[in-house]
Amino acid sequence: MRSTFLNRTRKWIGASALAILVGLGGGSAFVAASSQMATAQVTPAAQINVPTVNEPGGFADLVDAVSPAVVSIVVEAQEQGGGQMQFRQNGNEFNFQFPDLPDGNPLKRFFDQFGQNGGPGAQGGQGNGQQDRPMARKYLATGSGFAISADGYFVTNNHVVEGATKVTVVFDNGDEKPATIVGTDEKTDLAVVKVDGLTDMPFVKFATDEARVGDWVVAIGNPFGLSNTVTAGIVSARGRDIQGSSYGDFLQIDAAVNTGNSGGPAFNLKGEVVGVNTAIFSPNGGNVGIAFAIPASVVQQITTSLIDSGTVVRGFLGVNIQDVNRDIADSVGLKEAHGALVASVGEGSPGGMAGLNSGDIITAVDGDPIDNALDLTRTIQSKAPGTKVELTVWRNQAETKLSATLGKLDEKAVAQEEQQTPPPADVTPAPEPSSVGLTVVPNAGGEGLLVQDVKPDTPAADKGFATGDVILQVDNKDVKTAAEFEAALQGVKDKGLPTALVKAERNGQVRFLGLPLAASN
Repeated sequence: MRSTFLNRTRKWIGASALAILVGLGGGSAFVAASSQMATAQVTPAAQINVPTVNEPGGFADLVDAVSPAVVSIVVEAQEQGGGQMQFRQNGNEFNFQFPDLPDGNPLKRFFDQFGQNGGPGAQGGQGNGQQDRPMARKYLATGSGFAISADGYFVTNNHVVEGATKVTVVFDNGDEKPATIVGTDEKTDLAVVKVDGLTDMPFVKFATDEARVGDWVVAIGNPFGLSNTVTAGIVSARGRDIQGSSYGDFLQIDAAVNTGNSGGPAFNLKGEVVGVNTAIFSPNGGNVGIAFAIPASVVQQITTSLIDSGTVVRGFLGVNIQDVNRDIADSVGLKEAHGALVASVGEGSPGGMAGLNSGDIITAVDGDPIDNALDLTRTIQSKAPGTKVELTVWRNQAETKLSATLGKLDEKAVAQEEQQTPPPADVTPAPEPSSVGLTVVPNAGGEGLLVQDVKPDTPAADKGFATGDVILQVDNKDVKTAAEFEAALQGVKDKGLPTALVKAERNGQVRFLGLPLAASN
C-alpha cells in the first residue's frame, strides 16, 4: 500500500495502510454486528434527532465562479545526482550514469575527464566507439495552484516546485505566463509563486470557519495533466497524521484527486478554500477515495509569512518531546494518556528558562489541551518568536503552571543536533541481573546503566527495551548502579504505582518508557 504526493511519482509505503485493509476483512462478522444493532431497543432518552439535510442542486454555479482562479503549474527541473554519458558502439546506443561522488574522491577526476561535473568531456573518438558530452537530464512535472490576490500570488505545494529551474502558470483560458518562486516551506509542503504584471487576476479567499466532518468539498485541479477537472465529495476526517510528513493536521477528503492535483484547492459550498490537496492514500497511485488536504488556517498563516519575508518564522520552546502512552500515564499518576512528555531540555532554551524539567508532561498551552507531541509542536510553531505562553505541566503527580517566552526556531541547527550520536561506551564492569528482566552494568562511557541483556517474555522485553540502551533515570531519579536501580523500582511500588517511568537513551536519542512492575522477574 502506498500514499502518493500528487504531482510526481513520489510514493511512500505505509504499514498503517495494510492494517486498514486487513481490518476491512471478515464481512460476515460486520453483517452479524449490524443485525444485532438493528434489533437493539433504543430508549427515547438516547434517541438522536438528526436535522434535515438539504442536498445541493449541483456545483455548476460554484465552479463557474471559482474556476478562473485555479491554474496549472508546469515545472521544468533537472534531476539531481551524477551526470550521464551517451556511448555508441557499432550502431548501438548505450547510456552510462556517472556516480555522484564527493569532492576529494580519487575517482572523481577520472569521471570528470568524460564531462562529469563540468569536466572537459571527450570529443569524437577513435575506432568504432564515440563518446559525447553528458546530457542534462531535464524533466517536466505538473501540478495545480490557485490565486490568492489580484496582483498574481499563487499557492501550490512545495513538492510541486521543488528543484524547479523554470515555473510556468497555465491559466483557465489556456494562457501561459512565467512565474517566480516567492518562498517555500518544506515542513508544511507549501509554496507561493508570483506572476508579474497582473493587476486584476480573479482570486479566491480562505474559509474562516473550520471544515467539519461531513461538509461538502469541491476539488479543482490538473490531474494527469487534464486541466480544469472538477470532483466533489465530503470531509471524511480531521487531524490526520500521515507517514512521510513532518506536519500532521491534514483534512481527509473523498473527492477524487490524483497525480497532478497537488497544490490545488478544495472549496466549501461558499466558494472558500478549506484546504490544499497534497497527498493520496492508494494501493496503485490512483484515487481510491482517500486524499489529504492542508487546512486553510495553516495555509493562510504560512503563505502570508512567505509573501511577507520569503520564509516562515516559527516559535521555539527548545525541548525534545514524545507521546504519553498508557504505561507512561500510569507511571506518573495521570488519569488520561494525553499531553507531551519532555524527554530533554536544551541548555539555555526558552523551555529551560521557564523551568521545564525532563520528565514533565505538558498538558495544555494557554489553556488549550495538548493531545500529543505533534499537537504541542504544531501549537508552539504556529506562534511567533517572542510570544509569551502559559504551560500547564504535570509534575510529581500534581499540576503546575509555567510561563515561557518563545524563541526563534533554527531548523538547520535542530537537524544537526538530531543527527549527532555519542561514541560507543567502553563497558568493563560485571553485569548484574535485575528484578524486571534487565541485566545492567554501570555505563563506563557516561551516565546511567547500560543494558547488556533483556530477558525474553518479560515486561521489559514487551515494552521495547534492548541491549545497548542506557537507563538514565527511574521515577526521575538518577541511577548509576544496579542497587540504585532496584531501590528506585521499589520506591515506585511503595507509592502504589503499577508502572515505573524509565528515562533511557538509544543512539543518542533520549526517550521515556513505562515499565510495568507486576509479574516481572
